[in-house]
Amino acid sequence: MTLSPRDRTYTLVGILLALFLGALDQTIVATALPAIVEDLGGLSRYAWVVTAYLVASTVLVPIYGKLADMYSRKAIELWAVSVFLAGSFLCGLAGEFGDLPLIGDGMNQLIVARALQGLGGAGLFSLAFIIIADLFPPKVRGKYQGLVGGVFGIASVLGPLIGGLLTDHAGGIIPGVAGWRWVFYVNLPFGVLALWVIARRMPPLRPGGERSRLDLLAALLLLLGLVPLVVALQLDRATYPWGSPVTLGMLGFALSMLALFVWRSLVSPNPILDLRLFGNAVFRVSNVALFFQGAAFLCTVAFLPLFMVNVVGVSATGAGLTLVPLSLGVVVGSVVAGQLVSRFGRYRLLILVGSAIMLAGVVLLARMTPAATLRQVTLYMAIAGVGIGPSLPLYTLAIQNAVSLDKLGQATSASQFFRQIGGAVGTAILGTVLSVTLASAFAANLAGGPLASGGPGGQSAAPASVGDVETTVREAMDTRFAALQAAIEAGDEAAVRTELDDVGVPAAGQEAILQGLAASANAPEVRAGLISQLRERFEAQAVQVIEAVGQGVRASFASAVTRVFFYVQFIVVAAWLITLALPVLPLRAENAPRTELS
Repeated sequence: MTLSPRDRTYTLVGILLALFLGALDQTIVATALPAIVEDLGGLSRYAWVVTAYLVASTVLVPIYGKLADMYSRKAIELWAVSVFLAGSFLCGLAGEFGDLPLIGDGMNQLIVARALQGLGGAGLFSLAFIIIADLFPPKVRGKYQGLVGGVFGIASVLGPLIGGLLTDHAGGIIPGVAGWRWVFYVNLPFGVLALWVIARRMPPLRPGGERSRLDLLAALLLLLGLVPLVVALQLDRATYPWGSPVTLGMLGFALSMLALFVWRSLVSPNPILDLRLFGNAVFRVSNVALFFQGAAFLCTVAFLPLFMVNVVGVSATGAGLTLVPLSLGVVVGSVVAGQLVSRFGRYRLLILVGSAIMLAGVVLLARMTPAATLRQVTLYMAIAGVGIGPSLPLYTLAIQNAVSLDKLGQATSASQFFRQIGGAVGTAILGTVLSVTLASAFAANLAGGPLASGGPGGQSAAPASVGDVETTVREAMDTRFAALQAAIEAGDEAAVRTELDDVGVPAAGQEAILQGLAASANAPEVRAGLISQLRERFEAQAVQVIEAVGQGVRASFASAVTRVFFYVQFIVVAAWLITLALPVLPLRAENAPRTELS
């Protein structure tokens, strides 16, 4: 089918607008979560608001790719956008009508609606690259696929801003409709516009060849394998450690189902993913590299805010904005790489250069100290982002250029899938590294302080963040002072001495206090004055302890986060070394069929 330049432009605009909504939804919701929990309750389930979307948008990517090889891309895109908008609308309505049969309260309704959103979101992400491949031949495709990375970067910048603005100020638009609901409703007008553009201007883009039926058994096996795999990777390791029966059981079941999926793919006449594609060196090398690239990228995104908030001192409210330099770097790297590959065709060289720049950024991030400034971290993030940018469009371009057109959907969606799975695996493993390192650092940096001995019941009173330091210290000091006051009021010299020992009062100071206790035995006013003096001392000591513990917590988070980036360095190096084996094929000047699989 010959497409006019106007049809190509309108289709590209519609696809990028739909993709923008899906990308925006990954960041806009985070800022609204506290308000959602306050309104709907269900604090113990709030993480599933994010997890439900992540699981659905990850596991369905390969199926969308297969459908794109079988049916009209336009029809599938319209379906994906419609499902995404339906999910957005239902997210906004969560809890408005009380408990619902089978589903339950508002938080459960929101989780189900988020999964529905993810079902549509999976199509938005995978089809963007597939449809762009239909519109433009590989020779010029890179500059248009570079726009996809730009869309993701812009969405990650605007998401926290729009989310915070709507959550705080949109409650007055319609009386009785909470501001956080507009975080979901805002998708509707833009989504309808995307639907209109796609429906009116996008050609059907039907794949050639015979149409076969979708292998439903293979699809079921794939879902049964991927859902427990992704969920197991997202479980809270404090509740479900790697060795827990729940985690091992889910991983074992997932691997069993995926093994059956591989068997089914080998014998099926119409597999979800044609495993012969792995015989293609470009497909094989690119996807392995994408797995590592996805892990490095998502770990950077996930753990940098911890450093910004707990070491640099950025406020919790502004935490969502801390990744803006990284996102802008991704936009620049992605767009520039797309333009360069369309001009020179050297996709492997551009990826290697980008990965080297990313490695430089990660090395700098791994060498940060508690004294790191906002300007330093911003520069390091921007460098890493510029390096990440080229990998977004170029691996996919290399794969699309190397496979036959009848496998374009499967091959493209596989590249998205391996990137997302790599991110899930990387954050799960390095999240454990962070937790273990943080616990050890707390033990070292807070040893001997008033928080080291733990709270009630012997539990650790180490704060979870710098923001918790003052509250934690004051609670600990109040508990100590209450026990000391009770001992003084009871005139129990032994108990007073024990409490003074526990808070580290020197022997000379203890004797002065005990003399004051003896002198106040029959003088309540003197005893009250003694208690007042001790309260002032405790307050002064609390200020000193808050500063000391704050330094310890900052040092602990700096140690833990930089340890994560120490390992991210090796992940980036692995991706770089794997990319060295990536064959370089001339970029086709037109969308002519490439019949070989290897």
